[in-house]
Amino acid sequence: MATLRDIRQRIVAVKSTVKITSAMKMVAAAKLRRAQDAIIAARPYANKLAEVLGNLASAEIDFAHPFFDKREDVNNVLVIVVSSDRGLCGAFNSNILKAATVHIDKTLKAEYPKAKFHVLPIGRRAATFFNRRNNPIAASFPDVFGKLDFTTILQVAPIVTEGFINGSYDRVHVIFNEFKSMIKQEIRINPLLPVEPSATVGQKRASTDYIYEPSRGEILENLLPRYLNLQLWRALLDSNAAEQAARMMAMENATTNAKDLINSLQLEYNKARQAAITKEMLEIVGGAEALKSA
Repeated sequence: MATLRDIRQRIVAVKSTVKITSAMKMVAAAKLRRAQDAIIAARPYANKLAEVLGNLASAEIDFAHPFFDKREDVNNVLVIVVSSDRGLCGAFNSNILKAATVHIDKTLKAEYPKAKFHVLPIGRRAATFFNRRNNPIAASFPDVFGKLDFTTILQVAPIVTEGFINGSYDRVHVIFNEFKSMIKQEIRINPLLPVEPSATVGQKRASTDYIYEPSRGEILENLLPRYLNLQLWRALLDSNAAEQAARMMAMENATTNAKDLINSLQLEYNKARQAAITKEMLEIVGGAEALKSA
């Protein structure tokens, strides 16, 4: 049976844990607000780009671009997996890594049985995980979410686009956690390359009849790389917000559980203390009775 000293030490230790988890929850909440602001700030650009591309795609343009090249023989597939750099965010990383593994080992292998599957992990957890597997690593970006900015996309995008254009990769998919709400994150598996012309339209079609200079084809050639950059940037922004939401919920649950444990330990301590006092009183009474009868 635990002594009073042992129980007191456990209570002190758990109270220290509560302070840590509460602080981490507050930090995650602040980071989540910034992540949500970044998503909102990117929307006007994304909406206008979708509108312009929708206008271009809705027109009849005899235009061929390498990003539209849907090769029949698929020999190499690149899968971009976005995780977090740090843990303590519940099942956030385990879910995304499990989904990526199933997508590669089952879905893609069934669809492209002769293909070789390459991985480009973004986030330390994905990098560590896939370094232990047999999949070739195209490139690795283990520490990007500490100070997330667009320079990461400028490093990732050329590897993806140049690899697709020169034939190193015939298909490119991106897997990430999409931020839905504080309590919900949804795993998304999006085909990135080749670009489906219909995908550039999105949900918007321009109501304006634009005049394009120098030509629609040249404008489209310039906007397509921006469109791909935007898809990658969106994946990172969503994943960052989803990570902070998951960490906030995990720390809230940890704090609640720790407080419940403190209450349980406090009750155990009170019972043990009461038992010790009762034992001492019985010993005193027993000693007094022995003296009377002596």
